[in-house]
Amino acid sequence: MSQTVDLVADLGEGFGTYTLGEDRELLDIVSSANIACGFHAGDPDIMDRTVAECVRRGVGIGAHPSFPDLRGFGRRAMDLTAEEVRTDTLYQLGALSAFAAYHGTRVSHIAPHGRLGNLVATRADYADAVADAAFRADPSLIVLAQDGELARAAAERGLGVAIVGIADRAYQPDGTLVPRSQPGAVLHAPAVIVERTVRMVCEGVIETVAGTDVAIQADTVLLHGDNPGAVALARLIRKELTTAGVRIAPLAEVLAARQDGRKAERSLT
Repeated sequence: MSQTVDLVADLGEGFGTYTLGEDRELLDIVSSANIACGFHAGDPDIMDRTVAECVRRGVGIGAHPSFPDLRGFGRRAMDLTAEEVRTDTLYQLGALSAFAAYHGTRVSHIAPHGRLGNLVATRADYADAVADAAFRADPSLIVLAQDGELARAAAERGLGVAIVGIADRAYQPDGTLVPRSQPGAVLHAPAVIVERTVRMVCEGVIETVAGTDVAIQADTVLLHGDNPGAVALARLIRKELTTAGVRIAPLAEVLAARQDGRKAERSLT
């Protein structure tokens, strides 16, 4: 059976008259979008326009909640309680859900941003807070996560879980990302990034900073759009995955294909 994967990008990350990334171009490449909900970027006008463009193109809509850190783009650690993480997540998810409803659709997934996204992989209290917010708001939501605490917390609550692979970020031997504060955390060579993406999806491994391979399940590949050449790289990644026989599809289809594959494996044993 051929591989199926979702391609997702973080979109709507401008604010007021400031823009970041090539959203319109990326929307022609991705099958899902993580949309900023106002805490690290985004505002009502940008959220409305981004949701409308997703609907027009048939792109899956995801909430991209963050720490309330507009000045630091959500990338700074904040000493929030788990209860504050839960209510902040609900607030942002609710805002985007209202725009989705206005445009006749719904939010299909949730993907924590920046420092919050890193911490929910290792902090059980934050992971439980985000998973509780998602489950109580909409138990049909799919949670995008790295392997770790959030994936566990979401699965325990019966939420769909999609593991995200990030080919232009360096991985540590334990499968976690190298912090952005460290040299070499972000990769820039297109050929290297494309090769890592194809291996990640087709072989289920990615090379770590130690030079060893670590197993990775990539249900969705995160394409960054906030650096020079990002759109060209995203197009190349999609092209090379398709050439390798990979089908690009929204998250719900990816998870359904994964479940069908597991059923087929069980029937053979």
